[in-house]
Amino acid sequence: MALVIKNLQCKTDSKEILNTLSLTIEKGTVHVLMGPNGSGKSTLSHALMGNPAYDVQGHIILDGKNISALEPHERAKSGLFLGFQHPEEIPGMKVAHFLRTIKNATGAAMDIPSFQKLLKEKMDFLQIPAEFAHRSLNHGFSGGEKKKCEILQMAILEPTYCILDEIDSGTDVDALKTIAKGINALLSPTRGFLIITHYTRILQYLNHIDYVHILVDGTIVQTGKQELAAIIDKEGYETYNISGGYDGIHSQH
Repeated sequence: MALVIKNLQCKTDSKEILNTLSLTIEKGTVHVLMGPNGSGKSTLSHALMGNPAYDVQGHIILDGKNISALEPHERAKSGLFLGFQHPEEIPGMKVAHFLRTIKNATGAAMDIPSFQKLLKEKMDFLQIPAEFAHRSLNHGFSGGEKKKCEILQMAILEPTYCILDEIDSGTDVDALKTIAKGINALLSPTRGFLIITHYTRILQYLNHIDYVHILVDGTIVQTGKQELAAIIDKEGYETYNISGGYDGIHSQH
């Protein structure tokens, strides 16, 4: 079973961003997507989650079910999760209340004592202070705290497929370690990951990486193993030309 992306095309304001992109994320695998600014990485994450701001063509198939026409909340119920690059601030909405609401909305309802036990367990594991649960969602949070909150959501929901859009951006080393700890805890033969990043620093904290993909101009131009990320970190993306080819870096798939 897998999350299958077939010939995905994505436009906004008549501008093409993704160009017949195809990718299969099998359960039990961790995929890393890298690419220069403007290559379409974040657009892909929003297209997969059903953001109505984008005109999307192609197919998104989750464990054999075509979810291309589903609303975002329906995709979440189907087991898809997106950790945002820029999480929204919601003053007045307490973190604990938000987490219980989304947990109940995407699965079997939990009574308050059961949820509080689950929340404490996940927060203790991620070493997130107890008072965090009583703060307004992302309001006044640092960059690292916002990303920790995204990881806490993922830990509470335990989705089947996790898409993390630059979850490491705007974080210090301590927050980065917490993020990696949350990802490592959910690595499972029954779960797939797509980790979108600009940098290799988070990769050194992950227990397992199967594939690294390079996205340029809306197209995956190369797939390799983790060593490919190290080459990109050293040489950058300048070896890739605008037509989607590359020069000097060879496929490691």
